[in-house]
Amino acid sequence: MTEFAARLERVAQNPEVFKSFGRGVERETLRYQQDGHLATTPHPSELGSAYANNWITTDFSESLLEFITPVSTDISTLTAQLEDIHHFTQTKLGEEKMWPLSMPCFVGDEDDINLAQYGSSNSGKMKTLYREGLKRRYGSLMQIISGVHFNFSFPETFWDQLFGEQSEQQRQDSKSEAYFGLIRNYYRFGWLIPYFFGASPALCSSFIQGRETTLPFEKIGGTLFLPNATSLRMSDLGYTNSAQSSLKIGFNSLDEYLDGLNTAIRTPSEEFAEIGVKVDGEYRQLNSNVLQIENELYAPIRPKRVAKSGEKPSEALARGGVEYIEVRSLDVNPYSSVGIDEDQVRFLDLFLAWAALTDSEPMDYCEQACWRENWNKVIAEGRKPGLELQIGCRGEVLSLQDWAKRVFVELVQIAELMDAANGSDEYQAVCFKLLSWIDNPELTISGQLLADTKQHGGLGKVGCVFGKQYRNQHLDHQYRVYSEQEMEQEVERSRIAQQQVEDADQLNFDEFLTDYFAYLKA
Repeated sequence: MTEFAARLERVAQNPEVFKSFGRGVERETLRYQQDGHLATTPHPSELGSAYANNWITTDFSESLLEFITPVSTDISTLTAQLEDIHHFTQTKLGEEKMWPLSMPCFVGDEDDINLAQYGSSNSGKMKTLYREGLKRRYGSLMQIISGVHFNFSFPETFWDQLFGEQSEQQRQDSKSEAYFGLIRNYYRFGWLIPYFFGASPALCSSFIQGRETTLPFEKIGGTLFLPNATSLRMSDLGYTNSAQSSLKIGFNSLDEYLDGLNTAIRTPSEEFAEIGVKVDGEYRQLNSNVLQIENELYAPIRPKRVAKSGEKPSEALARGGVEYIEVRSLDVNPYSSVGIDEDQVRFLDLFLAWAALTDSEPMDYCEQACWRENWNKVIAEGRKPGLELQIGCRGEVLSLQDWAKRVFVELVQIAELMDAANGSDEYQAVCFKLLSWIDNPELTISGQLLADTKQHGGLGKVGCVFGKQYRNQHLDHQYRVYSEQEMEQEVERSRIAQQQVEDADQLNFDEFLTDYFAYLKA
């Protein structure tokens, strides 16, 4: 029996494990106007405070909405929460709609992208200044690409089955070690996610105005595309940072990861120093280090822990170990009104369970470079028949299809146990559906979207067709988890919470920033 099979058998002795995975979603979407252009209006006041609303906030810009669900152990509850939040939001948008694609709608000028505003408190002003830094470092267009972040945790019963009885410290260490094993396997095989679910094979030509690219784009009207691309959102045109490519952040242990992260937030950048930090009395960025703060690290997956008040993400991890992981490589699914569907969630359940249960050797920087190359291949040409990938620096070279089928042999074993525990066949059905996509890349989401883009004569037209359809769907929706009263109560609570923070400030902004970044000098 393989180690994987032995671990799976141990976990499966308690079927409740397979009913209790914790899941939460953060979905980003741009507000846009009737004509398919970016909305330039402020974040609607009827949605409450973007600083403090637990469900509805903004990401980089005033026009980039972000919807957040609480943790749920039931998939249909998760999607119902998302539908309720979308419904409430759409009722407050007037004629504006929510853009259903990852790559932005038409943007005439970068100056149309207004930075998100969070009020007059020091912490609110810091959030906006962080975005000012991102704008000056990377440009605003890259920052309004939309994605879906999937937060995932195993229940305590999972660890009970895997590790048996342990002290509190032993359990904390074991969980962190196991989550980092998962993260290493995610880097090795997580390219399956852009292969299946990548939804950005094309982009509006306005997105690369004034930027040079060596990519061999083809054209449909004002749309540029790569014939076999899956997720341009994750390419060098999207979330990338050349300054970060030289960072040495390892994933072999929590200590190694935190050491790398803490070095990165303390490493000065010559390039960013040229921008200046405070020029003529106006701040341009939080500091001139490679990372202004930890959140600037672009990664397809992150180890996370819920932070206490005033605690930084790395401090939370150092205090209590890894509590959950955040999957960040999902494009917005244009075939779902809420940007993600239940089959995607089921696949992620299976894949993340597999990544935690299967062997995960330590990963050196040579192997990191190897997985990065695999991801880049799948992102730019993942639907090319026979595309070859190498797992590990001295590993085997096989086609994407062969690697995928190897993984699915074990995913199906997990699916059978998940279905037995849940009294259904839905996990196995997802496996068999996606298995058919392995040999027929045109069935993938990027394959479907590129076909629709060609049929409609451009990405903007496809976005407008789906956007109109989903606007009607959102408006017709009946609440399933929340109620209008609860949504309005959260709007009011968020306004009061923002006001309280603003009233409580005692330092001026300069003093606040000096205080906040004092740890960098430690």
